Amino acid sequence: MSTNMNSHDPHKMPGNSLSRRAFLTRAGMAAVGALLLPSADAFAKIVSRERKLSFHNLNTGEELTLLCCPQQYYDRRTLRQFSHFLRDHRTNTIHPVDPALIDLLYAVSVFTRSRGTFQVISGYRSPETNRMLRKIKHGVAEHSLHMEGKAIDIRMSDVSTRTIQKAALALQQGGVGYYRRSNFVHLDTGRVRSW
Repeated sequence: MSTNMNSHDPHKMPGNSLSRRAFLTRAGMAAVGALLLPSADAFAKIVSRERKLSFHNLNTGEELTLLCCPQQYYDRRTLRQFSHFLRDHRTNTIHPVDPALIDLLYAVSVFTRSRGTFQVISGYRSPETNRMLRKIKHGVAEHSLHMEGKAIDIRMSDVSTRTIQKAALALQQGGVGYYRRSNFVHLDTGRVRSW
């Protein structure tokens, strides 16, 4: 288990030079352009307020609530809690989760106007778990971003997976995979792509 939760600058989005605030502002413009929000003013008003994100891990039965606000950065305790919550439930391995994943989920919750719960299907995956899943399931990437703490598979209690997909595609901030039959969406903070 890696214990250095502060290995990257919390003011920057990984793999890119955008600050968290700039990410949310740019994402807001994308959402307005995609007609997910009525105006840039409406978006600015929404993201200036603190928002609770509620999570339910479908594998462990655990629940977690995070308080998010674009004006504040995540402290070590919050990042440790989120990393523990998204641990590989098969091996009980904890790996630092990319804080940009929280920002991405925050933006999805804003754009979908969700007040419900993120239902987590998969967070961090150890290399052992990833190898095992590749043997029994189609479509599991050999170099999955789940193994880097940069990916999450979700559905939401009050929003359809199709709506989540549309919001994430409008954000243009990483990978978006839509699994209609399994009823979940894969989100990651890697390069922009979709499937």
